[in-house]
Amino acid sequence: MRSIRLSEPGQSGIHPALQSFADECGAIAVRLLAYMGSLALLVIVAVNLWDGVELEAATEPVAKAGWSAAARSHPAFAVSQFDSSGKTEIYEIWRHPDGGRKDVMRWAAAGEKPIAELEIYRPGAEAGPAGLPADEIAGRMNPGGAREVAGEGIVDSKFGPVTLFGFADRPGGSKRCLGFMKGFEAANLKISGWSCQGDNLPAQRAAVACTLNRLVLLAARNDPKLAELFAHAELKRRGCATGSALPATSADWVTGAQNPLLRGSL
Repeated sequence: MRSIRLSEPGQSGIHPALQSFADECGAIAVRLLAYMGSLALLVIVAVNLWDGVELEAATEPVAKAGWSAAARSHPAFAVSQFDSSGKTEIYEIWRHPDGGRKDVMRWAAAGEKPIAELEIYRPGAEAGPAGLPADEIAGRMNPGGAREVAGEGIVDSKFGPVTLFGFADRPGGSKRCLGFMKGFEAANLKISGWSCQGDNLPAQRAAVACTLNRLVLLAARNDPKLAELFAHAELKRRGCATGSALPATSADWVTGAQNPLLRGSL
């Protein structure tokens, strides 16, 4: 009978070359799994970063080419006693290499879109031909979004009559907001912004007027014309109407949103 050779104790009966090949395959598989896991992690991080950039672009105004944040500059303006209703004020300063400066104030709750914005722009050599102010203001609120802008008359303030524009708070939105703009050639200054405060047009108009009336100058920075503008405006400053006083004081027959109505009969 043919004898059968038994494996010695401690031996598996697998050829050493095969055993080495199997070990190498296992090591390669482990490295592939680690590589694929790292690649998937990088993809997840990249997607999250991209989503964050898109969200920031959707909620914050897009900085124009050449403008940069001036972190070391001090605020030159303030809005006293703003009716924030739990909203936090965000103050940003933007500078242009050609001399322009923008002081931008926004009010928003944590994690929410701003309810109001106020921009004080002192143009430099970068200023070019101005476009339609209503489209420019609505575009700052909804960057890249479709919008319909309509005139809403004027409102009186300590700076004089200010033109108002109405538009939706977002493309296709039902809530209306008011934009405004006022220029001062002598002081080389433009004040503009928008507000979504108020449940009806009289309340929204009063909110815009109140914001402008409470805008104060903190530092003129050796600009006598700017200081003179705010000094004269303070002499015309009025109180802010609230509650039941809004419909009676927020608009008169000249500054109302509708066409002026003659008083009495002809």
